[in-house]
Amino acid sequence: MSYKFPSFVTVSFSSQTSKGGKSSGDSEEEERRIHQRFVARLHGEPCFWALIGNERLALSDLSIKGFAMPAPPALVPGAQFDFVLQREGVSDTIQGRAEVADVFGKNARSAGCRIIGFEGNSEERLHDWLVTHVILCATVWISEKDAVAIVSGRSLV
Repeated sequence: MSYKFPSFVTVSFSSQTSKGGKSSGDSEEEERRIHQRFVARLHGEPCFWALIGNERLALSDLSIKGFAMPAPPALVPGAQFDFVLQREGVSDTIQGRAEVADVFGKNARSAGCRIIGFEGNSEERLHDWLVTHVILCATVWISEKDAVAIVSGRSLV
């Protein structure tokens, strides 16, 4: 896949297969992720959490369509579960249902999860959370319009 940055550089990214996440330049299958994922840390500390049952897990990354987190043993590919997302320092929550798309890692297993449904206006609130997160994490000044374009746009990785 090739992404053209504004007029000064073109970067190529290798595609990934949909099985196991291993790079394969010969595969016809493309990267599954549609939207950009954001590291779920702010100033080096976890800032997004998932409540699954009675367990609170720090997210590794988050996008408007999914997230990754440590994988409890019950989370296997295909498993569906209800979740509540929390943002550090914010009383608002995001609620919905997700499905485990992949489990990876040997010693510290992680689960890549696809959001399959939101409750109420949770999808819009998650979008707002991510726009704010992009602005807070930017190392250069970024407008809200730019942050919205980043959150809503296609994945660059």
